[in-house]
Amino acid sequence: MRKVLCVEPVIFIYIFASSLTSPLVQQFIYRRLWQDLYNTTNISDASASHCEQNQSSPTYIKQKEVQEKASVFNMQLDLTGAVPSLIVAFVIVANGDRQGRKRSLVLPSMGALIADICLTIISYFSFSLSILFAVAFITGLFGSVATFLGGGFAFIADVCHDEKQKTTRIAVVDLIFGVVSGLAGLSSGYFLRGIGFTWTFVTASLLHLINIIYILFILEDTVGVSELQHQTPVSFTELLRETFSGVYMLFKTAPYKKRILIIVLLFTFMTYLFTVFGGSSLFTLYELDEPLCWNEVYIGYGAAAFTSVSLTSFLGVYLFSKCLKDIYIVFIGIFSYIGGMVMAAFAKTTLLMFLVRVPSLLCIMPVPVLRSMLSKVVLPDEQGAVFACIACLEVVTGTISLSVFNILYAATVAWFSGFSFLLSAGLCLIPLAALCWLLCTNWNGEDLALLVPEEVSSIESADS
Repeated sequence: MRKVLCVEPVIFIYIFASSLTSPLVQQFIYRRLWQDLYNTTNISDASASHCEQNQSSPTYIKQKEVQEKASVFNMQLDLTGAVPSLIVAFVIVANGDRQGRKRSLVLPSMGALIADICLTIISYFSFSLSILFAVAFITGLFGSVATFLGGGFAFIADVCHDEKQKTTRIAVVDLIFGVVSGLAGLSSGYFLRGIGFTWTFVTASLLHLINIIYILFILEDTVGVSELQHQTPVSFTELLRETFSGVYMLFKTAPYKKRILIIVLLFTFMTYLFTVFGGSSLFTLYELDEPLCWNEVYIGYGAAAFTSVSLTSFLGVYLFSKCLKDIYIVFIGIFSYIGGMVMAAFAKTTLLMFLVRVPSLLCIMPVPVLRSMLSKVVLPDEQGAVFACIACLEVVTGTISLSVFNILYAATVAWFSGFSFLLSAGLCLIPLAALCWLLCTNWNGEDLALLVPEEVSSIESADS
C-alpha cells in the first residue's frame, strides 16, 4: 500500500474524538457528584435551560457545593495525568528528529482509546469516580494532546520548506483544532441526549481505533530511520541521554542572541497559554451555574461558537501575515482575548454569553504564530527539540493553569463567579510585556528567519 504524507486527517479525527468526550466528562463528573452527595439527580430539563436560582433555597446551596467539588475534582484529575504525560511528551517529541514522528502520534491515540474504553465501563457499570484517577495516570503514560500536537507540528515543519507556507500550515492545524472541537462540542449535547454517556464514549473509542490504523499503515514518516538504528536497539538510559542532549545542545550551541530570542518566545508562549487554558477551562462550569443554568445542548452550542473564533483567527493569520510582521499579529490576538474575557466575567444572560465570542474572534492567532516564529529560528534538525520544549510547556502550563484556576473558581464562585475571567485577562499583561521588550530591543524572530542558518550563526557570533 502506498503511504501518504498527509497528517491533517489524523489531527482531525483525534481532535474530534477528544473534543466529543471532553465536555461530557465534566458533565458526567458533575452529575455523578450530585448523585453521590445527595442520592438524587441534579435539576435538569430536557427542553430548556433550568436550574435553581433562588439563593435561599436548599437546592441553590447544593448547586454551589457541587460546583466547588467538581472544580476541585477536575483539578486533581488533571494533576494525576500531568506528570507521566510531561515526561512522555519530552522524550517522544524530542527524539522524533532521529526516530520518526509517528510515535508521538500513535501513542497519545492509544492512550485516548484506553481512556474512552475505561470511561465506557465506568459509565455502564456505575463504578466509583475514583477509578478515573488510575485511568488518568495510565493514559498519561501514553502522552497527551501536547505530545500529539508536538509531533503533528514537527511533522508539518519537516514537509514545509517555505517560511510563509510553514506559518499558514501551522495555522491550518490550529484552524482544524478549533473548527473540529467546536463541531464536536456542538454534537456532544445531542450525542448525550440521544445515546447517553456510555455509547458516546464507545463512538469516540472507535474513532481513535480508526486513527491508529491510519497512522500505522497509511501515514508515511517524514524522518528516515537508518538500518543502524534498527539493528542496534537504544536502551532507555541512552534514549534519555540523547533526548536531553538534543534539547541541551539547542540552547548550548546557539549564539547568544538566538538563545535569548528562543527563551523569550517560549516564555511568551507559555504565559499566554496559561491565561487561555485557565480561563477557557471554566466555561462549562460557569455555564452550568446560575444565572445561565445551561443544559447539555446549550453547552454544545457554546462549544460550537468557538468554531467561529478558530475560523476568524485563521483568516486573521492568513491576511495579516501578508502585511504585518509576526509579532504584531500576536499583539492583536492577545488584545482580542482580553476583550472576550472581560466581557465573559459580566455575562449574565445566554445572549451575552454567546456574544463573548465576538471580541475574541482573533484570540487564537498568537498560538500558531508563536509556534511558527520558534520554528523559523531553529535549524531543520532542531525542529524536534524545539517542539518538544513547546509540548512540555503545554503540559506544564496547562496543568498548572487548570489547577490554579479551578481552585480559584471554587474559592470565588460563591461571591463572584466571573473573577477568574478578569484575572485571566489581567495576566495577559505578562506576555504583552515580553513582546514589548522584544520590540524595544529590536529583536524579531522574523528578521532572523530571513537569513540562512550559516549567516545567522556568523552574524550572531560576532554580536556576542
